[in-house]
Order: sequence, then C-alpha cells, then structure tokens
Amino acid sequence: MTDAASWVERHAAAATSWDTTPNQFVEAACRGLRPGVALDVGAGEGANAIWLAGRGWRVTAVDRETVSVGRIQSRSALLAHPVDAIVADAASYRPRRDWFDLILLSYLELPEPQLRRVLANCVPGLAVGGTLLVVGHDASNLDSGWGGPDDPDLLTTPAHLADLLTHLGLAVRRAEVVRRQVPNDVGFHTALDHVVEAVRPAA
Repeated sequence: MTDAASWVERHAAAATSWDTTPNQFVEAACRGLRPGVALDVGAGEGANAIWLAGRGWRVTAVDRETVSVGRIQSRSALLAHPVDAIVADAASYRPRRDWFDLILLSYLELPEPQLRRVLANCVPGLAVGGTLLVVGHDASNLDSGWGGPDDPDLLTTPAHLADLLTHLGLAVRRAEVVRRQVPNDVGFHTALDHVVEAVRPAA
C-alpha cells in the first residue's frame, strides 16, 4: 500500500481523526497579524485554516488528500468560516504571485529537495510585507523529544530554514526551537518543534 493510500484510509476512517483546534504556535504567531489573505500549504484537516478564517482571514487551504479537502470544506461551511480548499500537491503547487499576506507551512515534513521546492514556490506568492510561517518537528526532537517522524531526512532545523529563506530574499524575524507539551496517561511528553517567521521586505 502506498503512503498516499494509507493516509486516505486513515482520513476516511473517522470524521474527527484529529483535534480541530489550531496549533498553539500558529495561533500565537498569527494573533498579532492583521487579517488579510492567507495560504495554508499541506493543510491536513484544516484546523489552522478554519481558525484563521474565523478571525477574518480569506484563506486558501491546499492538501493532496481529497478526503482532507472535503472535510475542510464541510467543517468551514458548518462553522460559517469559509475556506477555499483545493486538492494539490505541496511540492508542485504554485500560489498566485505577490498575493498572500500569510503563507503557512505547519508540520509539512518533506525530504530536503521537496522542502526547497515548496519554499521556492511559496516565496513569490507573498505580498510585500507578507509573512511566511513555518512550524514543524525539529531535528533535535529525534534524539531529545517525543513523537514526530523517525526519519532524519524529514526533519530540519530553524537555522537551516532561516538560511534557505534568507537566500530566497526574505527577512527572517524569528527562528527558534520551542517545546510543546503532549498529554499522556501520567503527565506530559515534551516534543521539540521549531518556529520560523520570515517577511518579504520591500524591494
């Protein structure tokens, strides 16, 4: 069974596979931003996209899974937080140029060549002053944290992301490892994530 087929089966198995609340780091980073036009690449079941829409953003959510996109559409309609959800692969999707005030990549772990391609495709989609926000499992999580991918080729660091985004012409404002508490039966596990925020400067 292919990875894609496995994900489709997992998404189709239950209507509420994951929590529908936004990621805590996405929420914290975006609360201070003025609502505008947002793009969520690799949106999954759309918790972040729907939350943004509920705060007044005009949101496009992209995911490769048709089941996920269908859930985003139905949930956003039910909550009256409209999201334009489309089926597309993150590695090949090219957003409208100079258009988005916010582009979000949340836990989109990809091999290095695909990650570079996604970032290179996304940066031209930012409007001047727009923010690119990347949240994901950090490479240090593999040895020192809990959960997340166990393949080091799917993990990176804030320093590496900052370097890639700087070379793509963005101004990096934040690049750091953060701790996330994950409840278990007796307390919490600690996951190590990273948060990278970069802005497209004026020419």
